[in-house]
Amino acid sequence: MKPFIYDFTLEELQAWAVEQGEPAFRGGQIFEWIYVKRVNSFDEMTNLSKTLRQKLNDQFQFVTLNEITKFESKDGTVKFLFGLHDDHAIETVIMKHNYGNSICVTTQVGCRIGCTFCASTLGGLKRDLTAGEIVAQVVKAQQILDERGERVSSIVIMGTGEPFENYDNTMKFLRLMIHEKGLNIGQRHITVSTSGIVPSIYKFADEGTQINLAISIHAPNDALRSKLMPVNRRYPFDDVMESLRYYQAKTGRRISFEYALIGGVNDQPEHAEELASVLKDMLCHVNLIPVNHVPERKYVRTSRNDIFKFQRVLADNGINVTIRREQGHDIAAACGQLRAKHMESKAR
Repeated sequence: MKPFIYDFTLEELQAWAVEQGEPAFRGGQIFEWIYVKRVNSFDEMTNLSKTLRQKLNDQFQFVTLNEITKFESKDGTVKFLFGLHDDHAIETVIMKHNYGNSICVTTQVGCRIGCTFCASTLGGLKRDLTAGEIVAQVVKAQQILDERGERVSSIVIMGTGEPFENYDNTMKFLRLMIHEKGLNIGQRHITVSTSGIVPSIYKFADEGTQINLAISIHAPNDALRSKLMPVNRRYPFDDVMESLRYYQAKTGRRISFEYALIGGVNDQPEHAEELASVLKDMLCHVNLIPVNHVPERKYVRTSRNDIFKFQRVLADNGINVTIRREQGHDIAAACGQLRAKHMESKAR
């Protein structure tokens, strides 16, 4: 299979142009056609010779994202299920905020982390996405927004999969997104979320970026976290926290902790007190997420009253905390739900 053109950096395209006997700036022109003019074919690159365009057609391909289904929420959230070249499917979400448009991207087909409250892990991990397949989701979203005269203002890597288990492709994607000659997304407008892959947290700390880091924590201690997140048995709670302290010491940046509240499981005041104790010396923010009901899972949502109690305990202990504004609740916008329904339909 021909490689995806989105998998290549500006420098790699410049090197390729030189290999073809062309000046290096041709690689820059290709990069501009891809990310600034956002064309969908090499034949549209009209300032390149027909010979060079043919070479591009012969050696590369664009990522094809076939729209299987699309749901639009009353709040402006749009969720897509895209089909890939190998008959797998992935989800991408456009979320409209008062500060702009945020894109939630997927980094893997399926997920092997096994969080017991999440639909993404149903069916396990099928494969990693290439950097270009992650890039294509943002480009596709930007093409849709182009029609409204709007742009992608932020990216969250919180879709299906564990980005730090697809580390190299995720980092290449990030470098492509922040390139000043491409989409030029500000580093501080990008957040990558991990379930706590300890070796990758250390690597990410040493990257020297300004990209935000979020951790799916979901429990204040080792025993409960292991029940909710099997990955905790591989990377225990204390090791995760130690790697985060290293990250903070190295970068000086605030860490976001994502905490999914599950009725009667991890949402009591004593859980909040314990969490506050763990986080008391860290520069951090806690994002409380009322868990979406997944039919295949047994968990229920925390009551509204208990959500506010949990928030109050954290705030009273000096922890910066917010409750995530729910988006797309009417269109099955929880990670993996559309794909799970699609897989079930295909199986039938």
